[in-house]
Amino acid sequence: MDICPVKHLKSEAILPLEHPVVLPRKTGVLLLNLGTPDGTSYWPMRRYLKQFLSDRRVIEVPRAIWWIILNLIILSIRPSKKGKDYASIWNNELNEGPLKTITRSQAEQVAAHLSDKPNVIVDWAMRYANPSTESKIHLLYKMGCDRILFVPLYPHYAAATTATAADEAFRVLMKMRWQPYARIAPSYHDDPVYIKALADSIRKHLQTIDFEPELLVATYHGMPQKYLKKGDPYHCHCQKTSRLLIDELGWPKEKVLTTFQSRFGTDPWLQPYTDKTMEALGKKGVKNIVMIAPGFSADCLETLEELEVENREIFEHNGGEKFSYIKCLNDSEEGVLVIEHLVRRELMGWT
Repeated sequence: MDICPVKHLKSEAILPLEHPVVLPRKTGVLLLNLGTPDGTSYWPMRRYLKQFLSDRRVIEVPRAIWWIILNLIILSIRPSKKGKDYASIWNNELNEGPLKTITRSQAEQVAAHLSDKPNVIVDWAMRYANPSTESKIHLLYKMGCDRILFVPLYPHYAAATTATAADEAFRVLMKMRWQPYARIAPSYHDDPVYIKALADSIRKHLQTIDFEPELLVATYHGMPQKYLKKGDPYHCHCQKTSRLLIDELGWPKEKVLTTFQSRFGTDPWLQPYTDKTMEALGKKGVKNIVMIAPGFSADCLETLEELEVENREIFEHNGGEKFSYIKCLNDSEEGVLVIEHLVRRELMGWT
């Protein structure tokens, strides 16, 4: 860390050396999100998927078995397929995934909102791929931050998201001689500011469409049921968000469905499944729905391609007529205010 140089006395002096004087320090705020590949071609996709799917927090399968499945099957097939999916939502102007574009903007806007705290530096990082958590921790450290608030941008705690983001941050800190002090912002699934922001985004969206939805489908990223049985609170957090959102909207509970998407593998996941629900609703005669993904702080492949494209097609092919996806809070005014609220609350006592 930067310190004032020690003023050495002459060797014959008997007085002790003066202690180094530490310069005024800064506080870092590091927004953390999941990650996005560096490109859509085979090798960048393969590197990203290998890092992601090698995380023991994400895949809780015996290592020897999973190594064979991952390296001999998944990494031979999925990079090309997922690369095409990413290419359909890619930010070609900046040559990056939308998650990276949005997270950068979130950090820049939060920094602007915190202009009243000149000693706070706001940055962002990804758990997988780039910019890495390690690179940004070292950057904040070099900029004079002796305290870092880590803000996982996952409203709902899960071992596979919040916990692995914290794991990665502390792995970096473990290698540092002089560690900055650290805080991890908690989940915010039931924070009134977050709930109100979601409700406001729904109200605004409904003013832009030409139909009255029969149902609102609140879809969350899924996880294997066995993770819930092991004690992961994620499912409970999601259900509470939906319940509070219904209360904030003032709607009858029958008008909102909670579902879970993005299942992977053959194990049973949290249910009801989003895609199966879309199929069933269409066949049942439901004609008009809107969908929101409260578990994502920023739009990404799982929302822009899986929800807005795939699930729309499932609904329409089974008899549905009008489908509208409500964007994530992203870097909207409401979204940035939620993050600012979390940051200001968690910085109390530090700034």
